[in-house]
Amino acid sequence: MSNWMIYGIGFIAQILFSSRLIIQWIASEKQKRVITPTLFWALSLLASVLLFVYGYLRYDFSIMLGQSLTYYIYIRNLQLQKQWQKYPTAVRWFLLVFPALIVIYYFNNNKIDVNLLFKNEAIPFWLLGLGIIAQVIFTLRFVYQWFYSEIRKTSSLPFGFWLLSLVGSMLILTYAIIREDWVLILGHGLGSIIYTRNIYLIQKANAKEAIQ
Repeated sequence: MSNWMIYGIGFIAQILFSSRLIIQWIASEKQKRVITPTLFWALSLLASVLLFVYGYLRYDFSIMLGQSLTYYIYIRNLQLQKQWQKYPTAVRWFLLVFPALIVIYYFNNNKIDVNLLFKNEAIPFWLLGLGIIAQVIFTLRFVYQWFYSEIRKTSSLPFGFWLLSLVGSMLILTYAIIREDWVLILGHGLGSIIYTRNIYLIQKANAKEAIQ
């Protein structure tokens, strides 16, 4: 596959990721508090599928790892918002098995070609380490959000989610700049602004409640 097609997939994924944040941002600005529209999770899931494919095509393990860890959390949030059941059965089954299909396809002579993932000459080991650490921190935001939502039995985006988002995003942005990956640079550059704004909205709301 040509490079422009690979980057096209990546940019579409980042556009979807950015769109979910913009939609969430606009909705939150209108309500003057942080809220979680259903479309946020639907776009997250679709973008995750595309970015997982992009990571595979770029032989970038850190991208694939990040999407693998959050993929089913997106689905769980759709379930909590009672939207998952509205998807056609065939679509639900495809989305559930999609990561497994990619792994199976990645088999090379009955084994996963680890060299392509961990010995990519374009990504030094220290840079791969930075990318993995960044993705783990960025992913922890959804693990935190998942536990938070499960305890309250409702899908929400608490302060800790946005704080981990900002820290992880800045690390991924550093990784992307060194890697010269404009897909990640554009996505996380915009994301960092929105994460900062949501942190401000939450802090402002908390301060207002404290005064009252």
